[in-house]
Amino acid sequence: METYIDVAVIGAGISGISAASHLKKKCPNKSFKIFEKRSAIGGTWDLFKYPGIRSDSDMFTLGFSFKPWKERKAIADGPSIMNYLKETVSEHELEENINYNQSLIKAEWSTEKAIWKITLFNSITNKEEIISCKFLFMCSGYYSYDKGYTPEFKGIENFNGSIVHPQKWSEEVDYDNKKVVIIGSGATAVTLVPEIAKKASKVTMLQRSPTYIVAYPDEDMFSNILKAILPSKLSYALTRFRNVLVQQWIYTQCRKFPKYMKKFLLNRIREYLSDDEIKKNFTPSYNPWEQRMCLVPNGDFFLSIKENKASVVTDEISNFTSNSIKLKSGKELDADLIVTATGLNLKLLGGVDLIVDGKTVEISSTMTYKSMMFSDVPNFISTFGYLNASWTLKADLTSQYACRLINLMDKKSYKYCSPKIPSNVEEDKDWLAADFSSGYIQRAKHLFPKQGNKAPWKNYQNYIKDWFDIKYNKLQDPSMKFYSK
Repeated sequence: METYIDVAVIGAGISGISAASHLKKKCPNKSFKIFEKRSAIGGTWDLFKYPGIRSDSDMFTLGFSFKPWKERKAIADGPSIMNYLKETVSEHELEENINYNQSLIKAEWSTEKAIWKITLFNSITNKEEIISCKFLFMCSGYYSYDKGYTPEFKGIENFNGSIVHPQKWSEEVDYDNKKVVIIGSGATAVTLVPEIAKKASKVTMLQRSPTYIVAYPDEDMFSNILKAILPSKLSYALTRFRNVLVQQWIYTQCRKFPKYMKKFLLNRIREYLSDDEIKKNFTPSYNPWEQRMCLVPNGDFFLSIKENKASVVTDEISNFTSNSIKLKSGKELDADLIVTATGLNLKLLGGVDLIVDGKTVEISSTMTYKSMMFSDVPNFISTFGYLNASWTLKADLTSQYACRLINLMDKKSYKYCSPKIPSNVEEDKDWLAADFSSGYIQRAKHLFPKQGNKAPWKNYQNYIKDWFDIKYNKLQDPSMKFYSK
């Protein structure tokens, strides 16, 4: 006999915990389960174990709207974030709702029954289980947990030292007194450099091209002052609101005045490094916020370079040798350990086979509705965070919208709902790839859904706009169809 639940939540990372917390509070009469592929909660924050792992957003926006972040440090390390997530699960009594080691492999919708039938694989029993649910809520993240992205480097098989991708880091990785080359220039690379430099004999960050890197205090003075004089929830809400406004303002200014903002951002590095170093290794060829910026707490990355504990080389790889990397410029970097901080492999919806009334759905052929649902896919919501702000901001809004939608359908006895593209909406540029040039997005742009040329089919990457839309706009608009039979 198949098990029935009202809502199936896929994934127990930040998005899944957000979804479950909102469901528990705002849809108390609805049954739900979280199905997590791994054996623990936390998603990204449990998966990555590399040295110094931390948030690259402040915890007042990366944290949940309903649970204040109480630590002094606004830029938190991985273990602190995991403790925060565990506290959330405990406070909302979610543990009983989580099923571990369960991978979603297929989801089949029947309009006749108005039901999703989902097939899960249990990695402990090696058996499949079928669950029926009214609503399917995808919180599976945006990348493959199986392996990260590593380009095909010529001669990599000849290298006699160790090679590790940060996604596969373990306690066995030894960098004490080693010559370490870190390939990459993103958030992971700039986090690893100062941490590994504490023990390694030499650390070199090898980048093909520079990235915008911003130094920022790891403690938020504004928040810590408010904490001392105001109740926790109020001080948290005010700090969160202020930080949202700052994030949005910076993003807007970068889009409107890219040359001015580029100059402003590069000038901030002069506190740490020389003009020659900035020009050679820290001046990107693209405009600010065409790719996600890297945040370094207290300028630790720049300080490691200033103090000659680490260095940056901007060049391209020619080939690997038995003990080095040869560059196209003719230079050679000796190495005992190479860390390939070269990015992620995007994987939408966890790679699930999605079937509606017997027909396989290719998400790339659909159009995204409010960046949360997909055209002609009923009772289905997916969390995908912002690229220009903290992921949790959009996860939180998506959870609120899902609860509003479920409650409306319950109140009016609707069986299912489905976004339908109106005749006056035309296909616009790619959903994400048109505005963001990051390699991991460009490599996977063929996987993305389309977007329309107007709301609610257009992705504005604007939290404030989305906040008003999701909290106050009517759920029953011309694009969302509801069915009683």
